[in-house]
Amino acid sequence: MEELDGATTDRQRQRRKKPVSHAYRTGTGDFGDAKEDMENKKSEKRRSKEMSEYSRDWITENAKKVLATYEDQITLRQLYYRLVAAGMTNDVSHYKKVINAMTDARWKGEVDFEAFIDRERGMYGETEAEKIILPDQIEHGKNQVKAWMEAYHLNRWENQPEYIEVWIEKKALQGVFENPCRTAAVGLAPCKGYPSLTFLKEAQERFELAIDRDQNPIIEYFGDYDPSGEDIPRAVKENLARMGCDVEVERIALHQTQITEMNLPSVPAKLTDTRTRNWGGAGVVELDAVEPKTLSIMVTEAISKHFDRELYKELKERETTERAQYQEALKSFVGGL
Repeated sequence: MEELDGATTDRQRQRRKKPVSHAYRTGTGDFGDAKEDMENKKSEKRRSKEMSEYSRDWITENAKKVLATYEDQITLRQLYYRLVAAGMTNDVSHYKKVINAMTDARWKGEVDFEAFIDRERGMYGETEAEKIILPDQIEHGKNQVKAWMEAYHLNRWENQPEYIEVWIEKKALQGVFENPCRTAAVGLAPCKGYPSLTFLKEAQERFELAIDRDQNPIIEYFGDYDPSGEDIPRAVKENLARMGCDVEVERIALHQTQITEMNLPSVPAKLTDTRTRNWGGAGVVELDAVEPKTLSIMVTEAISKHFDRELYKELKERETTERAQYQEALKSFVGGL
């Protein structure tokens, strides 16, 4: 009995003295896996909380508030960034939640179908089948004649020393830039990323015509704050130079200072973009994240810097004189029909 007790004591001592395994000490092996599982569960729990916090109801209610502030249609991506600004998580899964929520809301009648615009898809031309009514066409013709009598206008930029075009990285933002560019009578070119050589060749021909008119061609560029968005202006300028056309390219947006001032949401740069390795930015920010009204102001101010008001005043004076001559010539022509 005494011997048995001694053996038991030895085994107890051995268990007490048994060294902790390498796996337990280093956090690898079964214990390390368990720890990793615990961290994953915590992460999933946080993720689940986020997903439930920004539910479909939350997205729909806040989307309706955002949409009420716009007179024109916006893209779903623009809505998404307004919701991110309101606190929603900025990642792909939440972007998909916005798409699903707005799909559901439109079918339920909670949000108008006309609230959004899709600039990536559209009709080309139309099938004309409406009946023509002769009296209506006569009135339409009279109105056209009246309109032609007042239609004489000189080109807003024809006596300016600079020729301006606005280039944007994304076609989806075309609607935001259209009105300010139309008001300023400036061409708008959505590049859809890096412009093709065909696109650049057409631009080179326009810029050469401007140079022939003794005007200095300038591109005002708006793009994302990411490796590619920052590199596109360089590629545009270099490729146009290779075509024999020296064009000034002004990168108006986005810049880090603007991101800081507007407190815009960012995400890590894509590792699949080969330019990421040499990029020093803190995080990627899409141009869509900027409030459309702010973008409109930015492009208007950028254009205005190159517009000489005194020269425009001279142009309008000449236009008034020439319009009177134009009207007399039209009256004489119509009277002779």
